[in-house]
Amino acid sequence: MKRKPYIIIAASVILASCGGGKTEKQTTQKTDTTKKKTVPVSVTEVQPQDFIAYVEVQSQIASDENVNATPQAPGVIRSINVHVGQRVGVGQVLATLDAAAIEQQIKAQDVQLNLFKQLYDKQQALWAQQIGTEVQLMQAKAQYEGALKGRDALIAQRNMYRITSPISGTVDQVNIKLGDVASPGMNGIRVVDINKMKAEANLGENYLGKVHAGDRVTLVLPDINDSIQTTLTYVAQAVDPVSRAFLVQVKLGNNKKLHPNMSCKMKIANYENKSALVVPVQVIQKTGQGDMVYVADGNTAKSVMVTTGRNSNGMVEILSGLSAGDKVVTQGYAELDNGQQIVIQ
Repeated sequence: MKRKPYIIIAASVILASCGGGKTEKQTTQKTDTTKKKTVPVSVTEVQPQDFIAYVEVQSQIASDENVNATPQAPGVIRSINVHVGQRVGVGQVLATLDAAAIEQQIKAQDVQLNLFKQLYDKQQALWAQQIGTEVQLMQAKAQYEGALKGRDALIAQRNMYRITSPISGTVDQVNIKLGDVASPGMNGIRVVDINKMKAEANLGENYLGKVHAGDRVTLVLPDINDSIQTTLTYVAQAVDPVSRAFLVQVKLGNNKKLHPNMSCKMKIANYENKSALVVPVQVIQKTGQGDMVYVADGNTAKSVMVTTGRNSNGMVEILSGLSAGDKVVTQGYAELDNGQQIVIQ
């Protein structure tokens, strides 16, 4: 009875020994199978092509002349003479404010001015007949001219209670109503010259020196499903100290499709290579040695280290590492190792 445990232990050792040998063999077979695995891939043959890199920024359509007309002095709105969409000219009165006190002063000045003019005219007539003195004539003239200047001053004061258009354009907004108290620089009547439209954007200071007036520009207008091909008109040379950005502009002239404050995407073409080798950005793999892509070498995947340049629209320029005619793996690359067997689909 005491010998049975030894028999059981011995049997267990034999079974474990046999089982261990079988496991090692299966592991070796599995490794060999992995090495021989063939991965289906898609490839793209790279060839020299025209490659353009863009600086993209959100921008806004504006008018070169877009003003909010307000009075020069505060007062109560008594009349509004225009409506939205109406064409107006320079100096046209858009609205008037209460200026009754000044109007009364102008009427009183008119009476006095008329009197001084009559006296001056009579004194001139007498002087022509050699009646009276030159001093009398000069006094009459001074009184008349002084009254005339006084009236002009009152007219200028009254005009401060009128809202006039500083430009020729179209009334875009009327932000006042009868009875409102209007003040300088506050709500008024917006006038826009739609013949002088422009697109404006602010670029981060890291782009300073990388875009220039004359660069090709594509304006993408999603609201009207359209785009405009033009050139960059103006590039500011100073960076705003608060936003750390600088202004760029595109002059557009008259375009009935455009309206102030429309949003658009400004794509500035600031780089072009007419014989570039490019690949999709996603096929570039980051390694400890640098950027790498897989190239089909017959039925084998070959890892190739590359130097990249600019990227745009999901494509990246390859500066070195690839040659024209190389077949870059564009699908299935995530499952590859260097030397992996592949089948091109």
